[in-house]
Amino acid sequence: MNSGRTEQEEFWAGEFGNEYTERNQGMQIIASNTALFARILSKTTNIKSVLEFGTNRGLNLLAIRQVFPAVHLSAVEINEQAVTELQKIAELSIYQQSLFEFSIDYQRDLVLSKGLLIHINPDKLKPTYELLYQSSQRYICLVEYYNPVPVEVAYRGHKNKLFKRDFAGEMMNEYKDLSLVDYGFIYHRDNNFPQDDLTWFLLEKRTDAANAENIKIDK
Repeated sequence: MNSGRTEQEEFWAGEFGNEYTERNQGMQIIASNTALFARILSKTTNIKSVLEFGTNRGLNLLAIRQVFPAVHLSAVEINEQAVTELQKIAELSIYQQSLFEFSIDYQRDLVLSKGLLIHINPDKLKPTYELLYQSSQRYICLVEYYNPVPVEVAYRGHKNKLFKRDFAGEMMNEYKDLSLVDYGFIYHRDNNFPQDDLTWFLLEKRTDAANAENIKIDK
């Protein structure tokens, strides 16, 4: 094992990550993602760049491009086989590395985590939140499994690989200039666009004016 990476990172960089890449593909997933991101992105303004951490083969970014064809897309992905698939996507900036190895080159309008935070070692969540926050110029979108308190769940027979908690709430507690724009739930039995029982949160960095107003209200 690479001593610089967590067991969860090695898990996704290896054979399990390869199997996940092969298992998760197809037009139905892209259709469901397109419906999801059309709803989320309708709550934003002036999105010209998007960065996704843990992109896998790029099904989320392909959906976002359906909604915003001119947006510039960037992907951070640790699994080599997934990166091979990402290279098939035109005009995509790819960073083949762990998110903890990623160095912020510039802030994007929207930073995305979908099914990523649930697989992060809980001891590494604080630097992960910091990376998401610092990478974003305005919006942060989290699409994850939600639980009001931290809990570990067995994942396809593996322990210590999937964790549920209130990721968005923890980020808003940590960064006081983050506000909740909107949130929602996607059910696995949705008639047209099912997802894996995911809860999404759209957060926004408030302007100084908004912060000043908030302080007045608090007083």
